[in-house]
Amino acid sequence: MLVVVCRAQCFFQGLETKDHKTPTKGCVDKEGKQHVFGSSWVKDCYDCSCSMRGIRCCNRIPEVVDLSAECELVVDRKACSYRLVMKSDKTKDCNSSFSMVL
Repeated sequence: MLVVVCRAQCFFQGLETKDHKTPTKGCVDKEGKQHVFGSSWVKDCYDCSCSMRGIRCCNRIPEVVDLSAECELVVDRKACSYRLVMKSDKTKDCNSSFSMVL
């Protein structure tokens, strides 16, 4: 039995330069918060980083592409974590082999 989980849900926000005479020191996120170049943070279960090109964020919670009939993905959004469990007994991890596409 094979489980395929995909973690490819990412987005990119290009660097905005308001004054070309003054060098930018980092990225400004959608909420207006400044992040220095090279920094990283977690926001709403997304791993984000700031580079000289802009902000890149990828979801920590994978999207299930193909799941066996016996397995289920259980998501904890508060902890930004997930588990593959047996549908018949959610206390047991799904023992099938799985593939994760990053």
